Amino acid sequence: MKGNNTLLLHLFYTLLLFLGVSAGNGNNDDTNRKEVYIVYMGAADSTNVSLRNDHAQVLNLVLRRNENALVRNYKHGFSGFAARLSKEEAASIAHKPGVVSVFPDPILNLHTTRSWEFLKYQTHVKIDTKPNAVSNSSSSSDIILGVLDTGIWPEAASFSDEGMGPVPSRWKGTCMKSQDFNSSNCNRKLIGARFYTDPTGNDDDEGDNTPRDSVGHGTHVASTAVGATVTNASYYGLAAGSATGGSSESRLAVYRVCSNFGCRGSAILGAFDDAISDGVDVLSLSLGASPGFQPDLTTDPIALGAFHAVERGILVVCSAGNSGPSSSTVVNDAPWILTVAASTIDRDFQSDVVLGVDKTVKGRAINFSPLSNSAEYPMIYGESAKAASTSLAEARQCHPDSLDANKVKGKIVVCDGKNDGYSTSEKIGTVKEAGGIGLVHITDQNGAIASYYGDFPATVISSKDGVTILQYINSTSNPVATILPTATVLDYKPAPVVPNFSSRGPSSLSSNILKPDIAAPGVNILAAWIGNNADDVPKGRKPSLYNIISGTSMACPHVSGLASSVKTRNPTWSASAIKSAIMTSDYMV
Repeated sequence: MKGNNTLLLHLFYTLLLFLGVSAGNGNNDDTNRKEVYIVYMGAADSTNVSLRNDHAQVLNLVLRRNENALVRNYKHGFSGFAARLSKEEAASIAHKPGVVSVFPDPILNLHTTRSWEFLKYQTHVKIDTKPNAVSNSSSSSDIILGVLDTGIWPEAASFSDEGMGPVPSRWKGTCMKSQDFNSSNCNRKLIGARFYTDPTGNDDDEGDNTPRDSVGHGTHVASTAVGATVTNASYYGLAAGSATGGSSESRLAVYRVCSNFGCRGSAILGAFDDAISDGVDVLSLSLGASPGFQPDLTTDPIALGAFHAVERGILVVCSAGNSGPSSSTVVNDAPWILTVAASTIDRDFQSDVVLGVDKTVKGRAINFSPLSNSAEYPMIYGESAKAASTSLAEARQCHPDSLDANKVKGKIVVCDGKNDGYSTSEKIGTVKEAGGIGLVHITDQNGAIASYYGDFPATVISSKDGVTILQYINSTSNPVATILPTATVLDYKPAPVVPNFSSRGPSSLSSNILKPDIAAPGVNILAAWIGNNADDVPKGRKPSLYNIISGTSMACPHVSGLASSVKTRNPTWSASAIKSAIMTSDYMV
């Protein structure tokens, strides 16, 4: 392993030289204003005490006596710290001996369960008559997956420790306490939970200073990767079946580095540092920078943290980003990261349109339409409902304030979305405001994603199928239709397909770096959700304990879960060996 570490270090610094990166790239014109900067000082080759002394010595060279600027030390897997500095102080520190780079604390973004059956990794989904029954593997694993995300909802059935053995003795992590989280929320499945306070003091409320998930993203990701098997899971009856993680026998450690405003780089580096010390085997990150603002390798918290994690034998799996389909939009593209794109599975969510001529046109959406299944509701094309103060083009595309309420009230409105910047949700608002009872949106922009529209009858029709609807409207003086509530369709073809949103390569670091490394299910994935979610709940229903969402965020835990399972069966394999095995033996339909 020592030889591998030396080779990895040589690769890292050779790549930095090849790419011509340099230290210190702050761009704030106000040289006196204090901001949080990250000071990266390379590998940790000293004891924790001496590292802290080194950090303090560097700070004291530029700060006034007794000024408390330190935010966080990095001392386990690598050396460095985060501190409140002016631009001038940061520039001064960047030239001190031992400092590799100094950069402003960036804000990264989240890359917002039939999938395992589709991968032929588990047996075919089956519906059980006993709801929410939980089971883990008959023999639990000592492999630990660390998830850097928005935290965890520990009460979710996916994190039950039923049937699991004692916590691995090598585990050095902890369950941090907060007003709504304590050690009793951890168990033999969820063995660790940490959170990282905002160094600027701009936490929205006390709810951010906790490992508990208030967003849902982290809970969804964690249950996809290592959740226990829960039978009869669904999203209000959709995608019903057994929900399970890719490595249900593995342990889970959670590092809350994100909240509603985003994910701070200083927290991400802190989580990498802690995870290395805690003893995780695999790390999963469904977050990253935007392509246009992607930092170089010496100022990218994920690339830096992942490098030192891989150096210590930890496999790091990251999402590729949701900025496709343009080329060179992939992020998290450092060579030592396993970068994951998204693909579809053979399941679709259809909300079809039934026309008055007894013809059904396929639509894609998630809605709980209260309309009758019979085609009995008047239908009108947006162009025919033009308001006096707008243009035909705006009315055809259902732009805000473009529809005449007298013509729309009580009708299903057909809106053209080709080459249009307004989303289906925005057009729902326009139709509802005018008194419409449903929306048929003709557009190809959503791709394979079935978006959620709640109780409002709305569905998305492809431009090809939209021709049939428009021909019908033009063929009669009294067109009628209905929009059916969503139904789950299995064995949908073709699949897998890479959706439009999934970021593409090649790497912006170098055209010689081929990224993403692999694709995994990331479209309309069912997984656990926070239990206090009151948003978008259909009328008369209780909040769902599961949610269906899409993104490379959902693809990433499929691979990190698979990696945890591979590590369970091959505990001596290195991170590189696991990465190679996954990339060279993936399944293609």
